[in-house]
Amino acid sequence: MIRKIIQIDEEKCNGCGACADACHEGAIQIVDGKAKLIRDDYCDGLGDCLPSCPTGAITFVEREAAAYDEEAVKKHMETRATEEKKQAPGGCPGRAMRALKTSQERSAEKKAQKPVEERPVSELRNWPVQIKLAPVNAPYFDGAKLLVAADCSAYAYANMHDDFMKGKVTLIGCPKLDAVDYSEKLEEIIKNNDIKSVQVVRMEVPCCGGIEAAVKNALMRSGKFIPWQVVTLSLDGEILDQ
Repeated sequence: MIRKIIQIDEEKCNGCGACADACHEGAIQIVDGKAKLIRDDYCDGLGDCLPSCPTGAITFVEREAAAYDEEAVKKHMETRATEEKKQAPGGCPGRAMRALKTSQERSAEKKAQKPVEERPVSELRNWPVQIKLAPVNAPYFDGAKLLVAADCSAYAYANMHDDFMKGKVTLIGCPKLDAVDYSEKLEEIIKNNDIKSVQVVRMEVPCCGGIEAAVKNALMRSGKFIPWQVVTLSLDGEILDQ
């Protein structure tokens, strides 16, 4: 049958995986660093993946294609959900979901080893940390205090790990560089998980207003009443407002 279906331009595709995350039918996977439509009958032709693509690599075409098969998609997604517990979403090892050890656990391990020079311990508790790559239903979101930080904040503020990341699940992003609206992804994370609080750490520059607005909009649309706070940092690493 002739129907509307997506087409992916591999020359434009940068392999970020945003389209694979946005496709609710699992029709797109990252193969050899490029997005691929794996089966025509998995694509419903509604185009949820189009606005998520930062390079404009995805378009609609009308061509001969198998009809959308809802039952096949259901089975595919059930199988993929099982597989994703053991392997990286979208097939990229760097995007594998991981719950990391706490600073206390790492410190205990170091004490059990030969003495080493004292140095700061990472407070990062999850992977991936990029907002657009984070799996919506990752187990580490359950009961989490969520930190949503601008990319630059960790470079400007020297004690980022101890003062902000400790005890929290961290997500980072830059609205100017990613050119995407984070609010939809954050809304899904908040809706689907028991988030206890949200803290935003942003820079004083105007473009960082996008990350604050995304969190605010996500909280409003989620329908949940969750405590949230915004901390603004100066370019020289001072806290301006909290």
